[in-house]
Amino acid sequence: MSAPADFLGRIADDRRKRVEQMKLEMPPHKLRAKLGPAGANGRLERALRRGGASGPLKLLCEIKRASPSKGLLNEALEPLELARIYEAGGAAGISLVTEPDHFLGELEWVDRVRPVVTLPLLLKDFVVDSYQLLDAAVRGADGVLLLATLLSETELQRLIGEAKRLGLDPLVEVHAEEELHAALRAGATLVGINHRDLRTFELDMTLADRLLPLVPPMVTAVAESGLSKPEEIQRLRRTRCDAALMGEVFATSREPAATLATLVAAARGGT
Repeated sequence: MSAPADFLGRIADDRRKRVEQMKLEMPPHKLRAKLGPAGANGRLERALRRGGASGPLKLLCEIKRASPSKGLLNEALEPLELARIYEAGGAAGISLVTEPDHFLGELEWVDRVRPVVTLPLLLKDFVVDSYQLLDAAVRGADGVLLLATLLSETELQRLIGEAKRLGLDPLVEVHAEEELHAALRAGATLVGINHRDLRTFELDMTLADRLLPLVPPMVTAVAESGLSKPEEIQRLRRTRCDAALMGEVFATSREPAATLATLVAAARGGT
């Protein structure tokens, strides 16, 4: 295996160790007791659905402190402040990167952000255990990320079903045609096309153009990674893409509100 592939495996192993510790601190039966009545899933997916070629491209704006490919993005990042900027600025939803060991995220961000915004929240992590879905639902998330490159088709199918029963929308992320087909067979109705290969960290900004025509009309499609410029958003708007996930551009911006205003204008067809 290559070093990057080993790294992806290490992230998954680290999450498994953390989840086992979480289970010791809060056993699954006690965590489930904290769960209220499951709401109907679909809140995140509906918010990201574009509704036709004339509609604006939706923006799923991310809160991310660091990444393995770019290192520390913003040590002083304040999730609540950024979440409020996103809601006021026209974002369709908020993605919270909560993985702690390699992205320096915190699961508690969901607890802090949920009471102050009404936008749908995506808990973006490396899901390797059903316990993480239950934890996300208890915290008030609306959706969770599932990685096709990390999970078998059988695992995907099971986790998609479990997420939906908890009222969560599973965003299934793919980076290859075979992963897209596996995700669709597993029942994915919300698909993220990641330009970045998580096994090599390399970007292929043509990937969405190649995979989007293969996404069925009733499946919501999100383009992810490497997007930062208005012209990139305008180009995506000319495709069948429903939404774009963007994070680093805001984490590294001195004026994230102004940056968001420019990108929202492009998503709505302006210049």
